[in-house]
Amino acid sequence: MSLIPSFFGNRRSNVFDPFSLDIWDPFEGFPFSTTVANLPSSARETTAIANARIDWKETPEAHVFKVDVPGLKKEEVKVEVEDGRILQISGERSKEQEEKNDKWHRVERSSGKFLRRFRLPENAKLDQVKAAMENGVLTVTVPKEEVKKPEVKAIDISA
Repeated sequence: MSLIPSFFGNRRSNVFDPFSLDIWDPFEGFPFSTTVANLPSSARETTAIANARIDWKETPEAHVFKVDVPGLKKEEVKVEVEDGRILQISGERSKEQEEKNDKWHRVERSSGKFLRRFRLPENAKLDQVKAAMENGVLTVTVPKEEVKKPEVKAIDISA
């Protein structure tokens, strides 16, 4: 269940999640948005891909991040783990070269850089992070340490 209503862009993130480092823009998607409307066109191109869509799920074995990066090659995407258990996913989609004789009718595909950062929980095995890309979806798997169950020792009761 999302804690942010759908009229705020149908985001599936949680503003109360201490692990997410996203900055929420309440005016995102509105035509009068001051954050994007006042930027030059080159900055708007970067902004379009700046917020790559990411799903983060936790399984009993791992934290799994799925990132939509259609049209990007694995060489154009970077996955890094920084000090302080920060997972950073970044990349860049180059703008298509324009030829003098080309006549563009519509340009909707975004280009530019994106960068997303997430604080990983204490139980993340930072030395075993794996990443794979298939069909425009980057999957980053961060294994979790096994939670040791406390030993329970029965004590005999004497009379």
